[in-house]
Amino acid sequence: MTISTFEDKPAVDRQKMNLLGLSPEKLEKFFKDMGEKPFRATQVLKWIHQIGVDDFDQMTNLAKDLREKMKSIAEIKAPEVVSYHESKDGTCKWIIRVTGGDCVEAVFIPEKDRGTLCISSQVGCALDCSFCATGKQGFSRDLDAFEIIGQLWIAVKAFNSFGDKANRVVSNVVMMGMGEPLLNFDNVVDSMGLMLNDNAYGLSKRRVTLSTSGVVPMIDKLAEVSDVSLAISLHAPNDELRDQLVPINKKYPISLLLASAQRYLDKMPDVRRKITIEYTLMDHINDRDEHARELAILLSKLPCKINLIPFNPFDQSDYRRVTKTALYRFRDILKNAGHTVTVRTTRGEDISAACGQLAGTVSDKTRRSERHTNKHQLQPIKFVMS
Repeated sequence: MTISTFEDKPAVDRQKMNLLGLSPEKLEKFFKDMGEKPFRATQVLKWIHQIGVDDFDQMTNLAKDLREKMKSIAEIKAPEVVSYHESKDGTCKWIIRVTGGDCVEAVFIPEKDRGTLCISSQVGCALDCSFCATGKQGFSRDLDAFEIIGQLWIAVKAFNSFGDKANRVVSNVVMMGMGEPLLNFDNVVDSMGLMLNDNAYGLSKRRVTLSTSGVVPMIDKLAEVSDVSLAISLHAPNDELRDQLVPINKKYPISLLLASAQRYLDKMPDVRRKITIEYTLMDHINDRDEHARELAILLSKLPCKINLIPFNPFDQSDYRRVTKTALYRFRDILKNAGHTVTVRTTRGEDISAACGQLAGTVSDKTRRSERHTNKHQLQPIKFVMS
């Protein structure tokens, strides 16, 4: 990002810099370009992200003349909250309007030992996974950094305003909302940096998770700049089935994907770290005993934990949720093979906030949404043992 000092521009041409999405390094450069000391960046980071201030006049440890100068060239502006929904199970969903008028969704999931915020990284998604509502909306654009971190800023500010009404704290963030995070690399990395920064949100790297459908080169690139937790949206134990469920697999097949996941772990200073494997189970699609046994063998050498996700229905899909019998049989086969397995509880389904249901409002530039006006159904394929 190029930061202008605006010194030589007439007032009518000035475009204010939004400080909400600036990384600490970019914020330091902003102040340096103003002729200010770099430590001002730390002060402002705390005001914006720890205290939730969006008014320079409230930054009382900054000189008044500096605040006035900042008001003339900068702003702290979060995306607009269109609506807020709360599920009967306590799950919260914000529909957020971003620049250009499209809407994305962010979801907070409260649990006994943590509160997890699911954040979007793109308006829609370009990958068109067959079981995901976001993919059926098509794709418009990447979110800017202020639109990504703004979702966390909005949630924290909202919960702080609730007071004693609700004891809600965002302890975990997952980049699992709308979009493929690794296809918006720079903005996602800057946003995660703010999540981890002690002068901003101070989250542990174990509590910030990036979920990817398998953009292999960008997993390797991520390993060079970050060590957040990594989740792989796998959903199939073989390439034949995954090609249909997750089309990017045709470019980066499972062998390449798991190799990149292992390389990511190899760069981690903590040898105990594991990859999370996400596997959405759909009735008579990928939930057979044969699939479970093949998955157990496939992942036998990768340090990982497997998160089984019952499919959550949505319009434009004829997939059905896995039966409880098949779900627990699938889980037990994996456990008996020595894997650590969890089953994700469906949350927020009554407000369309469950995994795979996020849709928002997308000005589809791919015209894909027009091709999905009829319900989509994947024909069951013949199981092939590798």
